[in-house]
Amino acid sequence: MNLILQALPIAVPSIGWAVHACFLVRRLRSARRDPLTGLMCREEFTTRSQRAIRHPQAAVLLLDLNGFKQINDTHGHAVGDQVLAAVAKRLNAWCQARGGFAARLGGDEFTAMVRLAPDADVDAEMTYSLSAALSAPLDTGGVTLSPRASIGVCRTADRPGAGLSDLLRGADEAMYTAKRLGRHWQPAGPADVYATTNGRRAGRPGTHLTLLAPTARRTAS
Repeated sequence: MNLILQALPIAVPSIGWAVHACFLVRRLRSARRDPLTGLMCREEFTTRSQRAIRHPQAAVLLLDLNGFKQINDTHGHAVGDQVLAAVAKRLNAWCQARGGFAARLGGDEFTAMVRLAPDADVDAEMTYSLSAALSAPLDTGGVTLSPRASIGVCRTADRPGAGLSDLLRGADEAMYTAKRLGRHWQPAGPADVYATTNGRRAGRPGTHLTLLAPTARRTAS
């Protein structure tokens, strides 16, 4: 009993510091995660992607939901949040199965890093695997929706030596092309086609912000 009493002055502060350290770790982890979707935030994505793009089979994806503003306007933001959370969960599961990870950039825009084998059927992967998974019917409790996204894909093999910003820019341009043409997805070419400002196509209203800095929720999708 005496030994226990003698040890208390030492043990109590140690336990207190251990609990505090665990609390700080949890806070740090939560700061790296988007509170709505649970996906990593852009800072964490950027850090991990800087290493991931060194893999010869790496590919960067950029996704933007179609008609998301209409969902919010028609069914309310609570339903819109359910859609975002569901899309994030589906995207993350798809990425993990391909050795990758996903992040929410902001609003209804997501990005991902995966590995696609050189002989992979990318159209099948994007159209019949990813797009199909994202658009599976979602019961929100009041209405059933099928979220759809436009996807841009930029593979490191198509842009040897390119940095993360260049790969994101390529995926961004491809995504807008897919949206404009009404396609599920679009691959990026070996070089950008359009002039860009800070990673976004020049002259497109509201898209002048860099991909690696915070973006505001879009007014339309």
